[in-house]
Amino acid sequence: MRPFSPSDMKGILHSKRANIYYLEHCRVMVNGGRVEYLTTSGNRSAYWNIPIANTSVILLGTGTSITQAAVRELAKAGVPVGFCGGSGTPLYSAADHELPVIWFQPQSEYRPVEYVQSWLGFWFDDERRFGAARYFLRRRLERVAACWTRQRFGNGFDLGEAGLHQLLDHGQAAVTGAKSLQDLFLVEARFAKQLYGLACRMTGYGEFTRVKRGMGQDIANRFLDHGNYLAYGLAATATWVLGLPHAFAVMHGKTRRGGLVFDVADLIKDAVIMPEAFLGAMRGDSEQAFREACIDALTRTEALDFMLDTLKETALAGGAPS
Repeated sequence: MRPFSPSDMKGILHSKRANIYYLEHCRVMVNGGRVEYLTTSGNRSAYWNIPIANTSVILLGTGTSITQAAVRELAKAGVPVGFCGGSGTPLYSAADHELPVIWFQPQSEYRPVEYVQSWLGFWFDDERRFGAARYFLRRRLERVAACWTRQRFGNGFDLGEAGLHQLLDHGQAAVTGAKSLQDLFLVEARFAKQLYGLACRMTGYGEFTRVKRGMGQDIANRFLDHGNYLAYGLAATATWVLGLPHAFAVMHGKTRRGGLVFDVADLIKDAVIMPEAFLGAMRGDSEQAFREACIDALTRTEALDFMLDTLKETALAGGAPS
């Protein structure tokens, strides 16, 4: 049998793949040439097919196992596999891994070289790297403007009256006026706090304080943590597809390993995950229902496309697209 070649698989482009899987209490294996997961209830077992050519990422939660054959097939299809705890929340973090999920990317040295070479061409220049960070934050604000709609929130709020347009205008002006990375961090923190307040008002959630790292006890905080892990999965997929190492971040790299995944995930977290968290909390969604709503929103808003486009534009423009 000849070795497998990437050209053998005519798969769906990563940006067009529709599925994100979070699995618990099952076994992932190859059965009849297909990757499937096996569930057991009493004396009954059921096999469920995973369409790997149309899958962006798989998260394996508690009570799961995966065979070597399944990992091999997933790697061929370019599907990253994340190991996490219950409800997508990690139970462990190794000393040399600070990502919210321990990611085992498909291992292949044959990744695109165009984007990483362009990325490194600007990354070692402080001014151009700062320009890239500023562009990322601009794109983040633009994504909120595109995704926060009156129809999405399903209430009588006019977004202009609610203050969203004014908030975005002030945010863009602050990004333009930023002179350092520290200035951008302050803009980011101020914008996020104001956006949380706006989301609370528009959904009627009430008082809210963001508590990270799984320490928040209220439902919105838990949903935010849960949904963010899905965003990290897509970000890891985007960087892998383009062959960009996680170490070459534009904002988070100096404080956290795997920083580029955080930078890329931030592009869509405010726009997609945040409103779904508050809407899900007010609907009384179960974790499964919230997860399905997030996956639907990520697919509907073409979040992975947006991540890939932003990374490619930044790389090919040398750090700061006009």
